[in-house]
Amino acid sequence: MELGKLEKVELRSVWAREDANFTTWLAREENLNFLADELNVGLELIKQEENVGPFRADLLCRDTATEKYVVLENQFGKTDHSHLGQVLTYASGLNALTIIWIAEKFVDEHRATLDWLNSVTDETVQFFGVEIELYRIGNSSPAPRFNIVSKPNNWSKTIKRTAQSAAQLTETKILQHEYWQKLKEYVEKQKVSFKMQKALPQHWTNIAVGRTDFKICAIANTRDKWIGVQLVVYGKDALNNFLALRKQYEEDSKIVLSSEIEWAEKDGGKEHHVNYIITDKSPLNKDEWIGQHQLLCEWMEKFHRYFTDKVKAI
Repeated sequence: MELGKLEKVELRSVWAREDANFTTWLAREENLNFLADELNVGLELIKQEENVGPFRADLLCRDTATEKYVVLENQFGKTDHSHLGQVLTYASGLNALTIIWIAEKFVDEHRATLDWLNSVTDETVQFFGVEIELYRIGNSSPAPRFNIVSKPNNWSKTIKRTAQSAAQLTETKILQHEYWQKLKEYVEKQKVSFKMQKALPQHWTNIAVGRTDFKICAIANTRDKWIGVQLVVYGKDALNNFLALRKQYEEDSKIVLSSEIEWAEKDGGKEHHVNYIITDKSPLNKDEWIGQHQLLCEWMEKFHRYFTDKVKAI
């Protein structure tokens, strides 16, 4: 078999300008999702060229898992002190907790700066350094590649926070953190359509579905000994969105998740749930974790594949 040769393409041969061309390209949903998949962060565009005093952030997004602001700053050429200052200014001015700095080339000093910022901030703050490249094979269209050169170490941050507040954590909270970490490790070895968030000491973990006011949760109830998966619908239009989803689900006679799916409308509530509960599964029993994680992964995948397009279409 004859193999092609991978050739690097100059960015400016495709995007003449970083602001007018590359940033506009990146703001398109499919390209933002491509970057989001590489970073394991759910991204939803809020605005291109968001004003921060006399400056303008290239892209302002929302993390669909946490609903916190995400700032993206793009730069052609090598990273410089000016853009580092802009990144921090935008993060401060917009109260963003995730900062993504994209450049052609990161110099060692700026990569080390992001690594240091990730080490001294708590687990809610994330700094990413990403290099953008273009490649083609023969006469093929150029293809982008995002190379992550700096990223948060969520595990070490969680351990640091846990160590600092160990006196406040119960044995159950410590076990919950371990439970979700093991599930995350299991999911990352599977071929699934969703990404896991970092493990936290709580009885649930969230999975983004690409739109705010909707999320999928995996739940481990240690008190009543059950596990489950649910779609949570919330926000100002929660009830209307929930009813629209339920109507469509009832009309999809050929696509039924399970006869045991529960559509839980909360009277006067701010959120409504679509539940699948698996009883007689105690998260306290570590010997059952492998089987529980297999079940949760299976149903998280079913929920994610079914509901992701549905909620985007509402």
